[in-house]
Formats: sequence, C-alpha cells, structure tokens
Amino acid sequence: MTTPIRVEVGLLPHVRDVVGLRTARKIHEELGLDVRSISVVKVYTIAGLTENDIAVLIDAAALHDPVVHTVSSTVPLASGDFNYVLEVGLRPGVTDNEGRTARSTALLVLGIDPSKADHVAVYTSTQYLISGDISRDDAKRIGKDLLANDLIQRIDLKSREEWDASPGFPAKAAKVTGEPCADVAHVDLAAMSDNDLMNFSRQNTLALSLEEMQTVRDYYRRPEVMAERKRLGLPDMPTDAEIETLAQTWSEHCKHKIFTATINYVDTEMGSEQTIKSLFKTYIQGSTETIRNELGDDDFCLSVFKDNAGVIRFTEDTSICVKVETHNSPSALDPYGGALTGIVGVNRDPMGTGIGANMVCNTDVFCFASPFYDKELPPRLLHPRRVLEGVREGVEHGGNKSGIPTVNGSLVFDERYLGKPLVFCGTIGMMPLTINGKPSHEKKALPGDAIVMTGGRIGKDGIHGATFSSEELHEGSPATAVQIGDPITQRKMYDFLMRCRDLGLYNAITDDGAGGLSSSVGEMAQDSGGCDMDLSKAPLKYDGLRPWEILLSEAQERMTLAVPQDKLGQFMDLAKEMDVEATELGQFTDSGYFHVTFGDTIVSHVDMDFLHDGAPVMQLNAVWERPSFQSEPLVLPKEGHGALLERMLGRLNICSKEYIIRQYDHEVKGGSVVKPLVGVKRDGPADAAVMRPLLNRNEGLVVSHGICPKFSDYDTYWMMALCIDEAVRNAVAVGADPSRLAGVDNFCWCDPVQSEKTPDGQYKLAQLVRANMALSRFCLTYKLPCISGKDSMKNDYTGGGVKISIPPTVLYTVVGVMDDVNKAVTSDFKTPGDLVYLLGPTAAELGGSELTSELGAVSASVPMVDGASNLRRYQSLHASIEQCLVTACHDLSDGGLAVALAEMALAGRLGARVDLDSVVTNAPLSDLEILYSESAGRLLACVNPANKDKFEAHFSANDIACIGVVSDDETLTIRRSNDTLLESPVETLAHAFTSTLNW
Repeated sequence: MTTPIRVEVGLLPHVRDVVGLRTARKIHEELGLDVRSISVVKVYTIAGLTENDIAVLIDAAALHDPVVHTVSSTVPLASGDFNYVLEVGLRPGVTDNEGRTARSTALLVLGIDPSKADHVAVYTSTQYLISGDISRDDAKRIGKDLLANDLIQRIDLKSREEWDASPGFPAKAAKVTGEPCADVAHVDLAAMSDNDLMNFSRQNTLALSLEEMQTVRDYYRRPEVMAERKRLGLPDMPTDAEIETLAQTWSEHCKHKIFTATINYVDTEMGSEQTIKSLFKTYIQGSTETIRNELGDDDFCLSVFKDNAGVIRFTEDTSICVKVETHNSPSALDPYGGALTGIVGVNRDPMGTGIGANMVCNTDVFCFASPFYDKELPPRLLHPRRVLEGVREGVEHGGNKSGIPTVNGSLVFDERYLGKPLVFCGTIGMMPLTINGKPSHEKKALPGDAIVMTGGRIGKDGIHGATFSSEELHEGSPATAVQIGDPITQRKMYDFLMRCRDLGLYNAITDDGAGGLSSSVGEMAQDSGGCDMDLSKAPLKYDGLRPWEILLSEAQERMTLAVPQDKLGQFMDLAKEMDVEATELGQFTDSGYFHVTFGDTIVSHVDMDFLHDGAPVMQLNAVWERPSFQSEPLVLPKEGHGALLERMLGRLNICSKEYIIRQYDHEVKGGSVVKPLVGVKRDGPADAAVMRPLLNRNEGLVVSHGICPKFSDYDTYWMMALCIDEAVRNAVAVGADPSRLAGVDNFCWCDPVQSEKTPDGQYKLAQLVRANMALSRFCLTYKLPCISGKDSMKNDYTGGGVKISIPPTVLYTVVGVMDDVNKAVTSDFKTPGDLVYLLGPTAAELGGSELTSELGAVSASVPMVDGASNLRRYQSLHASIEQCLVTACHDLSDGGLAVALAEMALAGRLGARVDLDSVVTNAPLSDLEILYSESAGRLLACVNPANKDKFEAHFSANDIACIGVVSDDETLTIRRSNDTLLESPVETLAHAFTSTLNW
C-alpha cells in the first residue's frame, strides 16, 4: 500500500481570504477573542495513488483553481506571520463528502475505473493559521468551541515554535482498516437478572425497558422457537444482530410506544377518569377516519398513516405527498451533520412514498435557546448560537445542493431548548395519479423480488440512531449516532430512481432511515411475508464492520427496492449508466422470518410477527391538575407606546428572520409564487408559501404551519388548538381553500413516563393526552384530516447535575390547494386609501403572550379557540379572495394587532391611520390588551373602498370591523378615544424589525 500523500491548497498572496476574514470575525463576535487575522489552507490526504499520479492531478488543476490558488504536495504552505496552526479533520468513519467528491474527480482525471479503485481514498481537512496575541488555551477554545465538533472531528494544534520545529507535514490521516468481520456474538439473556437485563440495555444503547427485555428473553424460551433455532444450528439465545434489530424495531422512535400505550387518564379539574387505548388510534387516526367518511365522494385523501408520507389528490391527474421529520438528538451533538441528515433524510420519505415522488419543496422549523445566551453551558452542550449556525448551514447545504426550494419555515426561541434543539424538516413531493396503469400511491414487495440497495455505502455513522433518539441526551450519548449526509450522491440516486419508476423497474421502494437495512427490509418484508438477505454483499465505506453494524447502520442517502427478477438486469444496467451504486442483497420471501446471513453464517432469524407485533403495550397513568397563574396588572413602560412597539418588533420570536431565510434557495425550479419575504423591499413576513408545482397550470400548492409552545405552560389543550388554528389561518390568508386542507402533526415532548428521574411524568403525560384531545376536536371542526405525522418523546438533557426539558411542542403543518395562483394574496399594504379590516373579536387573552414576556408580567388568560366561528370567518375570507376583493391579508399571532399592523406597514412601506374604538371586543379592554392580545382566529384584510359593500356582505356584523385606512405618509398612527397612542415612522419600525438578527 502506498504512503498517503498530502496536497495543500492555499490562496495566492494577492487574493483576499474571505473565509479567513469571516472566521476571524466569528471568533471575535462569538468567543470575544481578538485575533489579527486567519488564513485558511485546504488539505487533501490521498491514499492509493503514486507521486506521479499526484503530479498529474496538480497539472490538471483537479483540486485547485490556478487563477486564485497555490498548491503543494512536497512542502507545507503555512508561512508568514502566524502564532498557531490549527488543523480540523473528520474522525475515521465519519462521512467525508468533500473527500468523496475529490476522489471521484481524481479517478476521472486519471482514467481509473471506480469499480477497480477501492484502494484509493481521499480525506479532507482544513488548516487555520491564527495570528493574534492569544494563549494556547485560547487557541484550543477556538478549535473546540467554534471550528470543530469533538464528536466527529479531530483537532491538531501547534504553536509557531512547534510548527517550525516539526519536520515537514504533520501526521497523515490514516485509513480505517481491518478485515471484514463475520463474527456474530450471542447474548445469554437467560442467565441475566433483571438488573443485568437493564444494564445490558443501557450499556448497548438499546433503549428497551425491563418488560421489553423480559419479553425478548421469553420469546427465545418458546418451544417452537427453540426447535426452529436447533434446526438451523443456532443457539437458544439471540444473536447480537437479532437483539439490535428488535431494539430498533421496538424503539420509541420507530414504534411510537407512548402514542400506542394504554393510558389511564384522570382529570382532577373535571373529576373524571377514562382509559385511552392508543392516543394515535383514538384521536389522530380516529378523527381522520371520521372526516374522510363525512367527506364521502369529496374525500381528497389517497394514502394516510401507512407509508413514508401522506398522499392527497392535487389535480385530476396528480397527487401531493408530504412528510415532516425531526432530527433533534443528532443535531444536539453535531448541528451541521444532524440537520443535514434531517433534510436529506426527509427528502427520501416522499422519494419512498408509493412508487416514488418527485421533490417539490422543503419546509423547516427550528427551536433554539437564545443565540445571545451568556451563562455557563452544562457538559456536552454547544452554545445556542453555534447550534443555530450549524443547523442553518446543514439544512442549507442539504436543500440547496439537492436542487429543492425551501419555501416555508420559522424559528422559535425558548431557553429550555438549550438541552435539545428541535429541528423539524419537511418535504413535499408530487406524483402522477397513475404510473404504468397503476395507482402511484400503492406498492408491494412480492415473494421472489430481489432486495436491492442503492445510493451510498454503509459505515459506522448512524449506528444506534433510532435507539439513541428514543432516550434523553446525556453526557455519554454515543458519537456513532451522528450521521453526515451527502446530497450530491442522493441527488444522483434520486434522478436514477425516477427513471426506474417511470420504466416500471421495481414493485416497492422505501428509504434506509432509522435502523438502516434492519428497518427498510424489515418493513418491506411485511408485504411478502419474509426475507433472505446476505450482508456480506453489502457495499461498505471501509472494512471491519460487524454484521449487526452493517444491518443497523443509518449511513445516509440509501434506498431499498423490491425489484422483479425479470427486470433486475435492466435495473442494474441503468444504475451503472447513471453512476449509481446498486447492490442485490437477497430476496423477499414468504417464509415468515426475517432471515439474515453473512455468507454462510446466520446473523438473524426472527419471526416476522414477533419482530413487528411482539412488543408489549405500555400501561401508563396520566393525571391532569391545572397549573395556577395569578394575573398581574400590565403597566405601559414610561417611554410610551411607540418605543414599546419597537421593542416588541425586536423580540426574538417576532423579529425578522431574513438572515436565515436568505441562506435558502426558494426560487429554484421557478415555481414559487408567494415567497417567504414579501413587500416592496422583500423584507416583510409572508403568512404561508404558495407554489405552482406544474408550471403549465395555475393550480397552487399552499404550505403553512402553526407552532406556539409558549402556551404549553398554561394548557397544552389550547396550545394544540392554537397551533392548528394558526396553520389554517395562515393558509387561508394567502388564498388556500379551507375545504381542501390536510395536516401533518409533529409532537416533540419531554419524557412523559413517570420514573425516578421524571417524577412529574404523570402530569407531562396528561399534557400529551390533552393535546391529542384538542387535535381531534379542532381537526373535526375544521374538517382537516391528518395524513401523516411523527413524534419525538425524549427531549430532555441530563448532565452536570442539571436536567433541562423542552416545553411540550407541536408543529402542525398544513398543505392546501388553490385553484388559481393569480389570486394569491400577500401581507403588505398595497395602495393608499385601502380600508383596513380586523376580522374576528379580540379578548383580554395575554397569557403566554409576547407582551407579558417583554414586560416581565403574568396573565392567567391563555387564548382559546372558537373553531366553528373561526371556520365561518375563514370561509367568508376565502370567498372574498376568490372574488378578488382583498388586496392584502395578514394573520394576527405573536404580538397581536400592533405587531401585525407594523408588519403590513413596513412590508408595503406605507402607513396607516387606525382607530382602536372600532375594534370588536367581548368586554371593555385596556389599550395594551387591544394592541397585544393574541386572541385566535383574527386577521387583518385590506379592501379597496369601491369593494367595501361586497366585502362586508360576506361577514356577519359582529365578526368584522373597519378599523382604519392605508395612508401614503409612511407613518403608522394608532388612536383611541381621540388620543394618539403612537405615531411611528415605517422605516423606524422596519429597523426595529430587522436589527435583532442582522448579523
């Protein structure tokens, strides 16, 4: 084996080092350290090539741009005035996307067949030359707290003196080596006590309870199981692969055990008690079934809760599918890698829905602690600013490099997300209703079909991802749970699979998500009744993986397909033509067993029924006791209403997120109609996205969401109701038809199971019950079927004697349809003289509001939702929009009326004169209550005076009020009882809105 050769690429002296300047600025802003300058050198460590090969690559400029770069493979480039050299590279086993691309480039330039080049590898690292009067500890801090994540990256630090004394290049990155390992361990559960069983579960990150461990042990004691294993020459007790597969399949992440548990729910407030058999079946699936039955022939749902994504009808010959996932736990350990796999992973859900969908757009919502957090961090946690930047970059790279527009999203800030950030990523896909004469949303693996894995190779990254995500984050959480996705490899696979789909080359498809092959093949084998798979055929990133690791690895950008034998040759030929790796691993069978081998060695032989249905049902208790809040009088700050409104506009949960939004491409594919930012300067917030996925047609796809965890402290029932109402209200505000909306529920909860470390588990479970009750009630009211969803139930952190639990959080995503995108409405004021209407009544509902948080006050009155009244209002608004009577529309949520008016004004760079005496209220309210109440169901709408009568005719008298008029003086003026409360220049409001996160 040839010695690895190191190739360094740096900038020519006259070229400005933009990356270095940006890094120096971040060191100053985020760490408070003053460095004079940073110079950056890119390093490629290449194994398997000769010095002559490297010379050819350099001459061909394969790894650098000769216009701006200098390159060397003989002497280090580090020179000049620097104090420290800090080099950051990936640890062995972590996916190196840039190295993979560099390898492909090198093989292409050298004319080497990739199939004959397993000996060639490229490893990348980045060298930072730090100049500044800082200590060695400061330099270490720069590496640890800003430039590297110790979980997945290695850091090599040398002072200038150490660098000058070192001979030539530093140590080379070494390839992970080792012979393929066919060892299969057997676990003697029968010899274990209860304590031993739990210790084994914890030490191996199985996330199985004592009852589940006992159930596994007792399965292997069954006479019929023992006889079958004896026939195959297997020992009585399970192999390591079998118990790992059972743990993955039964994990909370995959099995949703809490949502399917039997719960005894006690409501002390109402004096009632009931037994709930499965929250999912009772409230989510149950409400959707009722709605679909009520819709009858108008039912637009095609596939719900049985595939990777939910599917609804879009036009007469196309359908839309949607899925939203969470990647909270891996993003807490490695924000960039965790979020990158979140977005490329959820891209694969529509790709693996039905017979396969084309990607239309992405949506993402993030929940963080304040990026200005200034306290000491508990062990293992990263600073929220670093988490925000890493997550933003990960989702940006995953979405933009995949060529999929990101059209909708938001950020939510709460200090309790310090322990675990929430990273929601969603993807919407589109399919023809029929493909090759069959409904596109249907698929089935048949006995005899080949098991084919396509896309990336398998590595240690992502092992125990599903089980790790099924428990709290702690100081010992495994680094192997982190994955690094490769959007370029996935994009090539996606293009290939769409060709195969249209040619009818496979019967079924799914992604290798949580649990890898264990999950994908195990789920698809339910169709046929079993499988026979040989892991020795699986393509690996490197040698040395044990069979159970190959089976369980969640290494990214992989899909599993069921390919008929008579089409296997054509499938493989097309894969080779399109440079996509595809490997046959075995066959689907009707044996009734999940049968896996490594060559001639049996790795797993588990009954399919036990694998998927053998987990014991959890028996849980929930007790609801309403928390008590004592309202305090609200006092207007002495600086007055104008200054207060500016403060409100600058709050983290209200202020402009343009800094984040501009990182994402929402124009790719050319279908975006209502963009994330609207108005004359494109800096006003949109309520929802409108897409035209078919560019030759006018039908529009509307994407919106609701998320308001701040109300969970009061009552998760109303938190859930407000989420749904906000999502529906946002969709209707841009023009969606309220009768053609579908929802996706994503629950993220702190641990709701009573235990020594969760003494309030019964209350937290009651919170979950109440949220599900509200979901059922308001989905039924709005005739809003849930078509897909996900839950993440262990969003807690323990470490350093601290426990941090997130506030119970639900993201409710809505997808809708509008017949004509030309009628879409945006939130910005358009024309002076337009009348401004407030739709819906205002109540003194400031509990959990942005105002009370800003003033440090408390209010006990949490907003409530009158669903029936709101629906009538939304239907009336939609009828008005269909008749082109509405020139602008904006929902009222965070910050209430004052903030909504300011956002419309700054977006349009027009003022308004508003009279609060005209606002419809249910009781006498103070100025602050009218301006900042967050009562649900309300919108602002602008109407040309010529259309006043037509518009008002759609609404009942107590449901609507004309409160003002758009003005051309670029000043927002709000009066009450002949008193002027504020006169704020629009540009002043715009500055307040945009300055907080204007980094």
